[in-house]
Amino acid sequence: QVQLVESGGGAVNLGGSLRLSCAPPEGRHTGMAWFRQAPGKEREGVACMHYNDGRTYYAESVKGRFTISRDDEANTVYLQMDEMKDEDAGVYYCATDRIPFPCQVALNSPRSLDLWGQGTQVTVSS
Repeated sequence: QVQLVESGGGAVNLGGSLRLSCAPPEGRHTGMAWFRQAPGKEREGVACMHYNDGRTYYAESVKGRFTISRDDEANTVYLQMDEMKDEDAGVYYCATDRIPFPCQVALNSPRSLDLWGQGTQVTVSS
C-alpha cells in the first residue's frame, strides 16, 4: 500500500529546533501539507507547499518560525521548526493527494487529502 514515510520527530527544548522529513511516493508531484494534533485537540494545518509553483502557506501560529521546503533530488519534503513553543507539541503528519491541491483548502480541510503518513511525535520541554 502506498504510504508517506515520515521521520525526524523527537524531544526538543523550548526555543529549540527540529526538522521533520516526509518522502512522498515516487512520481507523486502534487504538493505536500503538514498537520499536527495535540491530545484532545483537532488536527491543525501547519504548513503547505504547492508542487508546481512552490508557493508556501503557513498557519498564523507558526509563521516566521516554521519553514516547509523540498529537495526534489532526494524526493523529500521538510518541515523546519525553529523557536519552538509548548504549543508546538503533538503528533505531526504529512499528507498529500493524488492530484494537485490548493493549500488554502487543504490546511483547513485535512480530510480532502487522500494519503497520510503514520505520524511522528514531537515533544517540547522547558
